[in-house]
Amino acid sequence: MHDIIQEIHRLKAEKNALILAHNYQAIEIQEMADYRGDSLQLSILSAAVKSPLIVFCGVKFMAETAALLNPASKVILPVIDAGCPMADMISGEQLREFKAQYPGSVVVCYVNSTVEVKAESDICCTSSNALKVVSSIPPDKTILFVPDRNLGSYVAKVSGRKIITWNGYCPTHQWGFSLKDVQDLRAKHPDHQLLVHPECDPVIVDSADQVMSTGGMVKYLETNDRVIIATENGLTDYLKHLHPGKSIISLSPKAICQNMKKTKVEDVLSALQDEEYHITVPSEIAHQAKSAIDRMLALK
Repeated sequence: MHDIIQEIHRLKAEKNALILAHNYQAIEIQEMADYRGDSLQLSILSAAVKSPLIVFCGVKFMAETAALLNPASKVILPVIDAGCPMADMISGEQLREFKAQYPGSVVVCYVNSTVEVKAESDICCTSSNALKVVSSIPPDKTILFVPDRNLGSYVAKVSGRKIITWNGYCPTHQWGFSLKDVQDLRAKHPDHQLLVHPECDPVIVDSADQVMSTGGMVKYLETNDRVIIATENGLTDYLKHLHPGKSIISLSPKAICQNMKKTKVEDVLSALQDEEYHITVPSEIAHQAKSAIDRMLALK
């Protein structure tokens, strides 16, 4: 493994490449990355970097977003079948039919979606800025939120806006936690704060002390020592790695995204060697999809 990592660093320097990793990747992938973060952080980074080659350790919609925001860079996805079940729960055609039912509506699209769905949307959002995005929409407009019903319903509750959600969800966040998990760990660790990602089922979100994105959780742990975390366990594992002296507990060991765990160190090496899985976006939809992301990034 040491030799593989050394070769990754050599090739990265030789090709002036950057490795980006999502918070849900395995510890060893996050450790070798130049930058790691949540979807919003990585979107901002993707737009800003000048490297000719980006190796994106995440899932396909993330690599597509990087390719949209930085067309001058070659974006490589190390494992081509690393997908997102939630993104696959709505197609561009289904969104067109959804919009037709609500003429004049505004479509807010979670970035966990395909590029075709982004191209049919008015503005994108992430879990860390969804409330800001919804609040930027004129109050007389009907809001359609795709594809995540849980994030959409949470934002509707917090904002007071009427939001019609698509019936999509992240299987890891939807089914990975139970109220019994909450009750058991609260009883065992009454001095811990429960941090919950808004992709979780509403009953888990309603049980939280704090609802926040993965990036928010990383920041929260900078100044807090005792937490229970309800999100994909890649983040919890990495936070334990960063803060070995703190009490960081996963709400459930079941919360594992198999797609996020497909990327291995050897795959990163192959991506740098062969540059095989080059992610591109069809020109006929690139402009519309990028416009939806740009509108999100323009919000300060």
